[in-house]
Amino acid sequence: MKHPVEDTIRVLFIEDDPAVAEMYKLKLELDGYQVKVVSNDDQVMQEAAALRPDMIFLDLRMGEELGIATLQRLRATDGTRHLPVIILSSRAAQEMAGRGFKADVMDYVVRADPGPSGLTWNIDDWARVAAS
Repeated sequence: MKHPVEDTIRVLFIEDDPAVAEMYKLKLELDGYQVKVVSNDDQVMQEAAALRPDMIFLDLRMGEELGIATLQRLRATDGTRHLPVIILSSRAAQEMAGRGFKADVMDYVVRADPGPSGLTWNIDDWARVAAS
């Protein structure tokens, strides 16, 4: 589903594996989203402030503790506090849901081993929640 340019949804994708990041970025861009990939945890807050994303994808598969710390920083910052965050993880959904609540997550979806086509199934609704 393509989006008009003036209605483009901005996505910040936090992923440290370049091949995985490129695969997801390509899929999201083909579906009409503006995507900025950040691989270095130190750059997440700076890029979030510059992009002002409508939503954030956070891949926890590689470095879960670092990812949870990033999530906590996003939730502690005014500009990103209420953004929908979609957590990508290879862990069981119930286990990640428990971790999410401990990290003070307000909006999240846990997708265990998602393929790129599974990313956009509800992205419009998630991004619209953040805009309202």
